[in-house]
Amino acid sequence: MALVVLFMIPTLWFALRSYASFELLRSAYQAGAPRTSSIRGWMTLGYVARAYHVDLAALIKDLGLASDTGANTDLRSAAAQTGVSTFQYVERVQRAVATLVGHGTANGTSGTSGWLAAFGDEVLSAMLVYGYPILGLIELAGSIGLPVPDGVACTIAGSLAAQGRMNFTAAAIVIVFTSVLGDLVGYGIGRLVSRDVLERFGRWFGYTPKRGMRVQRLFANWGLMTLFVTRTFVSYLSSVANLLAGVSRYRFAKFFFVALVGRMLWTAAYLGIGFVIGADFEAATGFLGNLSGFLLSGMALLVAAWIATLNLHRPSAADGNER
Repeated sequence: MALVVLFMIPTLWFALRSYASFELLRSAYQAGAPRTSSIRGWMTLGYVARAYHVDLAALIKDLGLASDTGANTDLRSAAAQTGVSTFQYVERVQRAVATLVGHGTANGTSGTSGWLAAFGDEVLSAMLVYGYPILGLIELAGSIGLPVPDGVACTIAGSLAAQGRMNFTAAAIVIVFTSVLGDLVGYGIGRLVSRDVLERFGRWFGYTPKRGMRVQRLFANWGLMTLFVTRTFVSYLSSVANLLAGVSRYRFAKFFFVALVGRMLWTAAYLGIGFVIGADFEAATGFLGNLSGFLLSGMALLVAAWIATLNLHRPSAADGNER
């Protein structure tokens, strides 16, 4: 119970921060300047002007502040002067910056640069030119266990859908279909080989003794639920779970059902994040960081609650003696 209380605090904290950062991200996109989502109340007017390459005097004028307002005035203090909350004032600053830079991105660069370019020009170009087939190949290879960034590709697809370059539903169908197909391939390989062969050649499909031990512990504690967990929360272990499920001769119908449901949830999460953050991943780092913290602390909270529940229902030694 102490662990439940302990993990409840960061879970609530990250939940509130995720909501706040998401709202600032949304308002930044509505203002037409995605990168202004990183503006916070502790920043000074001078810092904002330098960071986003806008004229300080023009920024002060657009915010309705006195002309002699100092550059070292932070946004929290400016908000107090105008009688609004810090959150509302930050949104006002976002709109002012968007106006001053001509409704482009916050630093004047093209909205199609940033995180998309960082993914790799070749892969991105292939996705832009060939679209769904390349997306499907990446997801298929990733679910089999090959070292490809399938999660990033899924997020990019969501971003392209937000820009109108892909259809959200079509991309989701392609990702789910190819991911489940890769899971079935891994399961089939596990059915065909022995554990000794898996130990020797499994590295080609993402299997290592260390990962194998992790998944084995998951199977021991969670059973078939391991397949769902490795499709969602710890998806990097999915290919190893597929192989071990095949080696362990898990029923195909159950495997297929859990893999399908898990991949649908995984796809919805990654596509949804890509759709929300649009073309600029850098603008959403605060939101994603807080969301990751919320998910991790939330998982820890659930595990602690599960352990506490087991302990509450476990007969104590005193009870045994009384009997």
